[in-house]
Formats: sequence, C-alpha cells, structure tokens
Amino acid sequence: MLLSQAEPASLIEPLPFTQLPQAIYRAEQVRELDRIAIEEFNIPGEILMKRAGMAAFRKLLLELPKFEKLKVFCGTGNNGGDGFVIAKLAHEKGLDVEIIQLGESDKIRGDALIVRNEAIAAQVKITPFNRDFELHNAVIVDAMLGTGLQGDVRGDYLTAIELINNARQPVLAVDIPSGLDSDSGKILGHCINAVMTVTFIGLKRGLFTGSGPAHCGKIFFADLDIPAEIYNRMTADCSLLENHAARNLIRRVLPPRIRDGHKGHYGHVLVVGGDQGMAGAIGMAAQAAARSGAGLVSVATRPEHVNALVARCPEVMTKGVISGQELELLLQRPTVVVIGPGLGRSAWSEQMLQRVLNCNLPLVIDADGLNLLSSYRGKKSLHRENWALTPHPGEAARLLNMTTAEIESDRFAAVEKLQAKYGGVVLLKGAGTLIRSAHHTTVAAVGNPGMATGGMGDVLSGVIGGTIAQTISQTFAQTFAQEAPIYDAVCVSVYVHGRAADLIVQRDGERGLLATDLLPVIRRLVNGIDRL
Repeated sequence: MLLSQAEPASLIEPLPFTQLPQAIYRAEQVRELDRIAIEEFNIPGEILMKRAGMAAFRKLLLELPKFEKLKVFCGTGNNGGDGFVIAKLAHEKGLDVEIIQLGESDKIRGDALIVRNEAIAAQVKITPFNRDFELHNAVIVDAMLGTGLQGDVRGDYLTAIELINNARQPVLAVDIPSGLDSDSGKILGHCINAVMTVTFIGLKRGLFTGSGPAHCGKIFFADLDIPAEIYNRMTADCSLLENHAARNLIRRVLPPRIRDGHKGHYGHVLVVGGDQGMAGAIGMAAQAAARSGAGLVSVATRPEHVNALVARCPEVMTKGVISGQELELLLQRPTVVVIGPGLGRSAWSEQMLQRVLNCNLPLVIDADGLNLLSSYRGKKSLHRENWALTPHPGEAARLLNMTTAEIESDRFAAVEKLQAKYGGVVLLKGAGTLIRSAHHTTVAAVGNPGMATGGMGDVLSGVIGGTIAQTISQTFAQTFAQEAPIYDAVCVSVYVHGRAADLIVQRDGERGLLATDLLPVIRRLVNGIDRL
C-alpha cells in the first residue's frame, strides 16, 4: 500500500489524468481555486497535497519506468510538500530515494510540515542541500519553488538549478519548473530544464508561451478530483487551443460544403505585396490562401512578377499594379485583403498600404505591412475591428515602441496592449503563439523549432485570409465589423499551420523544413484529415 490507512480510499486508487483543459489561469486565480476547495468545499489542504504528490509519482512511473535512483529537491513551501509526498511514496515502493532539502527546514509550516514529518517517520533519507551532490543515473524531481516565486532565483536555489541542469538527467517538474514565471512564461534568472511537468488544479499561463515550452517538456494535468462547481466560480480570460479543442473548432468554422456550392460561396482573397525582388513571399501567401479553401485568390504585385507567379500557380489571378490608383480598381470584389508578404518599404509599398487601409474590407496585415503601420502618419484611424494583425516579437516591439526583450518578458501583456491600441484580432507569433480579441486570449499549443525558416509567416497570413474568406459571406464583407468570425478564423489558421508543421516533423525531422512543405498538409487539415 502506498498510502496509510488513515487516508481516504480515494487516494489509494490511481488518480485519473485528464486531457488538458481549455481554461488557463494566472497564479493568483489558481490559488483562489485552491482556497475555495479548502475553505468552502472542506477539502483539507493536506489531502490536496497528497493527491498532487500521488498524481506526480504515478505519472513519473508511467513515463520513466526504469531508473536506479530518485533525487527529490524540495523547497520550504507547498511545492516542497508535494515533493515530500512523492519521496514517501517512492520509499514505500522500495525505490532508492533521497530528499534534498533547500532552505531552512524550521521555516516549513502547515500541510508541508505534516507530510515532511510523515516522510521522516517513514525513514525517508533527507539531506540538506550542498554543491557536491552526485546526480549520475538519477531521475530528479523538482519541487523547489512552485508558482509563488517573486524576482530572480538566488542563493542555493540558483546553485541547485545549475547543478540539476548540468547533470543532464531526466527531471520531473512539480506544478511548474522552478525559475519559470507562472504568469508570463519568462525565466526568472535561471530555470529548470524538465522533460515533463505535472501541474495541478488549473493550467498556468506561463507553461505554454515564452520560455515555458522550452523548459516544461511534456505537460500533464491533474485536477486533484476537486468538484466541477469550483471551476464555475472562476472565469478564465485565456484558453488553450490544443488538438481536441481545435478539431471541434475546425468543424464549426469550416463545416462540410453544400453539394451545390460554387467558388462564390467560399470567398475571394486579394493578396497585396511582392515589391521588387520579393515575389516568393506573395506567391506563398497566395498559394496558402488557395490551399486553405478560398474560392478565389488574386494577387496585386509589381508588374515584373506577374509571369513568374502565373507559372508558379496558374489558379491565382495575378495583376501587376504600379500605383495605388490601379490597386483601387482591384478592391471592389474581394471578401478579404491580405497585405504585407514581400511588401517592402518603398514609396510603392506605402501607396499599396494607404489604399488598402482606406477600404472597409476585413484585412490581414503581416510582415512589412506591420512595419509600415508602425510608422504610419496618415489620417486613417489605426484602430478598427475588422482586421487581424500578425506580428512577430520584433514587429510587435515597433508597433508598441518597445524593445523586443520587453515584448518577450511578458507576451500576454504585450498582446493585450497591441489589441487595445489597434483593435481587431492580434496574433503574437513565437513559442506559444497568442491570439487576442478585446476580451479573450488563446494560446496555440502547436508548432516546433523546424518552423524557424523563411516564408512561414507568409504561408500563415495566406491561410488566415483564406479561412476568413470562407467564414464570412461576400455580400456581407463590405460592411463587416464583427470580431468573432475573424477571431475563430485566426485560431483555426494558427492551429492548422502549426499542426501541419508538427505532423511533417514527426515523420521527417525538424531540419530542412520549408514553408511550402506545409501546403498539402494544410489542405488535409482543413478537410478534417489529421494525419499525413
């Protein structure tokens, strides 16, 4: 038996791991959920701690079934308490386990003290931290700091993190890797590199964006069997877009086509860009719009690019334009306009953007369209509801007159500022892409480092344009001012784009992935086929 007879039978049975929920919380919100469970639903904190420890230990055995030694690094707070439970369970199973205690043990209070005393009573070895621990052939449990960390990691905790990371042994992080900001996903000085993280009660925002994905490894969730009513007491303004939720969204946004449908039913995307020497970007965006299902795709570009683009993709209607006045004639028929891929920053580029901003169509603005927007001096308002802006951190920094480091230090705050300033829907690219409307943020749990190559953003902007075109009707487009269809279309597009890359990488590896490799897989995904 892993738990004592004094503990409830529900703890003796394996706790189920749920599929990752959609709601994502700030640390203070998770603490409030914890408080409600303890104070209003009368679930003792000690019981929640033991459930957390058992959940983490069970997942450890499932994911890393063969190991010689277990080293459990415990702090003095509740995160350390979870670690004491894990160590006691491992000891009772006959494993070679040692608790490495950081901080002054006489500062341990409450539930953490109770479970520590139980570990001592069970004769689990506890050793004060020092710099000379041998971690060879050991699986390591990080139960040091949890979500309450304020400021950079210091002292023995800093030394322990460096020691653990340098050992290059598999690490399970309890709730969150020590040193990771649970709200922003930034590193607070130094951070544990975990191969897996087991998090409890509510998903923390920092696990999924910024540096979180690089340090968390696989993420598992256990709700610790708290009643569903508790979650009804807390409204989350952030959600996770992962495989299950995304597939449901795709079915809703891109339902089966009617049997008598024609190309006019599925929208017309106009892609504007391709300044001198940049025909490739506009070509990739146009192809992506077509492959995502738009009924018609046309391109407005430099005249010298027309022949090359027609040869590359004859299905796309390509028109050479030399002035904003010529572009004006092409803005009468589209459902949505994508501007920015290969747009450049010339006088021609500025004319194109000026004409596009003057129209009332839904817009997708990317790349140099965003760079020109950041220095825009025209009279047209730069706050509108029927557009999607898709900056990477550098472009976001220019749009907000900040540094890239400031953007990356709190990506959630940055995307909220962008949306408040410009309106519509804002997509902040990067590890853990964020999609923000006026009232909600979605984190996309897809994508991989193989996507760090030229043209990926151009393909994404085309997919967004093609998905928006299918989501709204052509006749309604001229007066379209609703954010919800655009928001849903952007969420679908980000998922499809990242998921396509993930599927290819699973088969072929990360290096050498090209943006155009995604196009046939994108077509499968928008048709509900989630495999190669």
